[in-house]
Amino acid sequence: MTLQQLRYIVTVAQTGNITEAAKRLFISQPSLTNAIHELEKEMQITIFNRTNKGVSLSNDGEIFLSYARQVLEQTDLLEEKFLNKKEQSPKFSVSCQHYSFAVNAFVDVIRTFGGNKYDFTLRETQTYEIIEDVSRLKSEIGILYTSSNNEKVISKILKQNGLIFQELFVAKPHVFISSQHPLAKHNQLTLEDLEEYPYLSFEQGEYNSFYFSEEILSTLDHNKNIKVRDRATLFNLVIGLNGYTVSSGVISKELNGETIIAKPLAVTEFMKIGTITQKDMPLSRYGTAYMESLKKYIPTEMDTIY
Repeated sequence: MTLQQLRYIVTVAQTGNITEAAKRLFISQPSLTNAIHELEKEMQITIFNRTNKGVSLSNDGEIFLSYARQVLEQTDLLEEKFLNKKEQSPKFSVSCQHYSFAVNAFVDVIRTFGGNKYDFTLRETQTYEIIEDVSRLKSEIGILYTSSNNEKVISKILKQNGLIFQELFVAKPHVFISSQHPLAKHNQLTLEDLEEYPYLSFEQGEYNSFYFSEEILSTLDHNKNIKVRDRATLFNLVIGLNGYTVSSGVISKELNGETIIAKPLAVTEFMKIGTITQKDMPLSRYGTAYMESLKKYIPTEMDTIY
């Protein structure tokens, strides 16, 4: 087993495709395939399951990959310390729901470890894909919420995938609206106040169940519904149509400007927002730094953030 072979495994796992991985590694596809076969033979396990659509990690492969990443991480640290190698290319990935604090913490990690070369990924994506990304080690950390409506289902899925949920904070539901919205001067909003305005939510694809909805209270009926895929589109519609969405209330003026504001929603529900990680896999130094940075952007008193 060599460090090069471990790097091959990590790259194939990231791409899910031998051909794409070979291009990134600047080697031929047969050479990469042979190197993987030799490693599997040596370790006496199957690391990748081959299909017509590409490759996916086996159960043994997921465990092997977690150790491979740790070995490569420690190798980078040794080379930095004793060989004075500063041109490492750190890799780190996070998958999350659309939270500004997740972006702010990600920026901190890049500023700390980025240097001249890095390969970092932040995926603001659908809830089911977040769970899938972390379970397949495509991302080291995921961020999502649970509530009284979805907690049992989400917890069951996390357990089935060998993942753990670590609570960051509990938030009362808030409404995100434009600062020019007719209801902007209200201290608190009710569902009745919002009835005539368009309700905006993030589309969840084939897993479009209220269990996976990014917006709490998604089981309620709305007369005007608009689904989107990205944060910029949602906020543009919030401003342009006097629409609204329901979220945690944690908002970054640096990222979203002064045009989007949060107002508390008069309901008894709650949101437990937290991280998901592999149960038995220690965090990399980037993951550890990211977790620490998240704490900087989480308000200690949720009632004072608006």
